[in-house]
Amino acid sequence: MAMRISMGQYLPGNSAVHRLDPRAKTIAALATMVSVFFITSPQGLVLGFAFTLVVTALARVPAGKLVESIRPLLAMLGLIAVIDLLVIHEGTVLAALGPIAITTGGVRVAVLYSLRLVVAVVAGALLLLTTTPMQLTDAFDSFLAPLSRIGLPGHELAMVFSLMLRFIPTLADEAQSIVDAQTSRGGAMAEGSVARRVRSVVPVLVALLASSMRHANGLSRALDARCYEGGAARTHWHPMRMRAADWATLAVTCAYVAGVVLL
Repeated sequence: MAMRISMGQYLPGNSAVHRLDPRAKTIAALATMVSVFFITSPQGLVLGFAFTLVVTALARVPAGKLVESIRPLLAMLGLIAVIDLLVIHEGTVLAALGPIAITTGGVRVAVLYSLRLVVAVVAGALLLLTTTPMQLTDAFDSFLAPLSRIGLPGHELAMVFSLMLRFIPTLADEAQSIVDAQTSRGGAMAEGSVARRVRSVVPVLVALLASSMRHANGLSRALDARCYEGGAARTHWHPMRMRAADWATLAVTCAYVAGVVLL
């Protein structure tokens, strides 16, 4: 029962996408993820996949690494596609087995809606693989800076977001270690009835919660030892500057979104 995922892990590189300003990459990724909800035709789906393939090539991210980072989400999208295939009964019936029928409308929805979400998943994965957590924190800190002017904790929200991304792979590894430990002690989580499997998850969740609290306590002590103070005015070692390539990226992304909407 593998739980190790690479979501949230940065892949070092010197590609054109790696060198972009994190604010430009974040806006482009979010715009791409939102645009998938306007994909309602095969032509729009082809455009979406073509755009993500071009970005993946520019990012020089190995295909295996990209698939590994989104594998859990792909499995979930496959499950959603199967549910759509069995639930939607529109159009011509292609096959039937008792009350279960597969129709042309079900096939269209299952394929179109699942594949368009793949575009959004890949866009998010490329953002995380080509941007360090610190760069993401700086980008969100910049976006949320106006909140600090009206008394809201903009910087603290950006820090929480950064820590969340940082601890996704850590907690996944912790969960896998706990499962391995439970299995070595005879706690078979993949055997028995459904009720027994559900009960076997409880010890894992309790141990994972205790581990999370330990990590949180250690992190708070580290912040205190470094005299961290939320909301304090700080400068950046590497100031962010929008260059011509960043503006060009935003312009190309706007053109892509407009093309998807028109199609």
